[in-house]
Amino acid sequence: MKKKIKYEDEKIGKIEILEDFLPKPEELVFKEETVTVKLKLSRSSVEFFKRIADKHGSNYQQIIKTLLDKYSSQYNKQ
Repeated sequence: MKKKIKYEDEKIGKIEILEDFLPKPEELVFKEETVTVKLKLSRSSVEFFKRIADKHGSNYQQIIKTLLDKYSSQYNKQ
């Protein structure tokens, strides 16, 4: 069982007010230009990505896209 926190009426130390440094909500939306492609994959590969997606609450197509993006960016550096 967790020990209950007991709050007391104590002085607070020196307070420093920080500037708002968080981005605006619209700056958090990351839109990337995409292209639709038709691709045939082996059943076992698709089942693999679907299992991973289910395990992590994601979409298997997004996982495949992320994998391809990381792969291409790695070799695009050379």
